[in-house]
Amino acid sequence: MPKAKMARKSTTIDMTAMVDLAFLLITFFMLTTKFRPNEAVQVEIPTSVSDTKLPPTDILTITVAPDGRIFFGVDSKNTKISIAHKIAERKGIEFTPEEIHNFSILGDYGVPFANLKQYLGLSSKEQERVQLPGIPADSTNNELAEWIVMARLSNPKLRIAIKGDKNTPYPAIKKVIGTLQDKNVNKFNLITGNEANPNK
Repeated sequence: MPKAKMARKSTTIDMTAMVDLAFLLITFFMLTTKFRPNEAVQVEIPTSVSDTKLPPTDILTITVAPDGRIFFGVDSKNTKISIAHKIAERKGIEFTPEEIHNFSILGDYGVPFANLKQYLGLSSKEQERVQLPGIPADSTNNELAEWIVMARLSNPKLRIAIKGDKNTPYPAIKKVIGTLQDKNVNKFNLITGNEANPNK
């Protein structure tokens, strides 16, 4: 009796659907990825056992460098545009549309109002090379207070967070807290790193 021959099946697998899916995912990530803007100053934050997390949006960050310089940052592009218009109105500074765009994509910044227009006119590479003086917060010239007021008027939902380096002298942090309290801001967060809770 002759043996019946089994039909040979192809061993190739159709990869078209998988390639389509891969390209779809790549396109999705390319369109939705938001790059974090450069930070004006690097700080090494202290640690704590607090497990309170900041909300993902509507954050106003006041960064205090180890040498006491103060930097200001807002996460929302629309809030920054609104702040730029308020600065132009209050300080009589005429920003070009390009300067307002540059301001809206800045990370943290720390320049006095008098130098802001000049700073925004620089290219991003030139801005990285500039040693920023920080925002004045002295009793005679407290521009930080004005930044806080304009930011809160632009976005009342803003949560304020202070990010200080672990080597920042306490009087510098106290000056920032004093400015917030002068503007009736008594609720704010201190940004810290995670530390294991010994009581758990």
